[in-house]
Amino acid sequence: MSQETVAVAEQAPGGEVRRRLADNERLLAVAAMTPAVVYILALVGFPFGLAVLLSFSDVTVGDPSLDLVGLATLRQVLADPVFWQSLRNTFVFTLVSNALVVVLATALALILTKDFRCKWLVRFLVLLPWTTPVSLATITWLWTLDSIFSPIDWVLRQVGLIESNVIWLGKPGFALASVITVHTWRIVPLAAVIIMAGLIAIPSEIRDASDIDGARFWRRTFEIEVPLMAPIIGVAVLFGVILTVTDMTVVYVLTRGGPTNSTQVLASWAYFKGIEGGDLAQGAGTALFLLPVLVAVAALILRFARRRDVM
Repeated sequence: MSQETVAVAEQAPGGEVRRRLADNERLLAVAAMTPAVVYILALVGFPFGLAVLLSFSDVTVGDPSLDLVGLATLRQVLADPVFWQSLRNTFVFTLVSNALVVVLATALALILTKDFRCKWLVRFLVLLPWTTPVSLATITWLWTLDSIFSPIDWVLRQVGLIESNVIWLGKPGFALASVITVHTWRIVPLAAVIIMAGLIAIPSEIRDASDIDGARFWRRTFEIEVPLMAPIIGVAVLFGVILTVTDMTVVYVLTRGGPTNSTQVLASWAYFKGIEGGDLAQGAGTALFLLPVLVAVAALILRFARRRDVM
């Protein structure tokens, strides 16, 4: 096609309209965002609205009629001692596991940014816990922590540290520690990759200047690199908090909330109450309390990360 033909096509009414539409940034932004908005409304907005509606009703499996009862269902949820134990466990699991995640992921990221043989293999093995489906990985831990055939107990007996099996999932304290360990094991790879990206992004001039000033490993790490990575670490913690607070698979597979509801979290208790217990209204009301917890934690982390970024 000659240049004259192209010029004529562009001057045609249809070509001019197409060109204006293609140059309209506001229209392009709306067209690009619409599929994501529809997706979020369909998979997040609708279930959330339904959960809010059910939490103000008395719907059960036996009586599916939607009768609004105001705050009566939420009062019943708050009067349940297992709810408060689940809320407390949710905070404990989240705080302890993510504190361990920050320490272990930072150490792992520092190791993975160094040059050594077979680094690609080590990185691959580190990512395996994250790429493995959570249910399959938790079943593996269930076998590992078995009350009779646990390999951990076998090793501890061989070295003389214990005389009989520990029963990791049958005692409240050990069950709590087991759930926290599995959560930490799952989230560390993702956090390590995020922090490693932050480490790589630090300009080499800063490291060179610290070497000239005589800064050694510990001083360079904790006085230069970690403060610079504080916003990145905040993002890793945010992902870890969301994954921990909203996850019920680990608790469901390992302990089913036991022994005596000592490992229940809000997500698992909402499932047991609403799905297995048949009380859909109380299950929805319990799950609804996940929202303020997530919003508060996310706001604090993002505010901290933004303040550190400005500094």
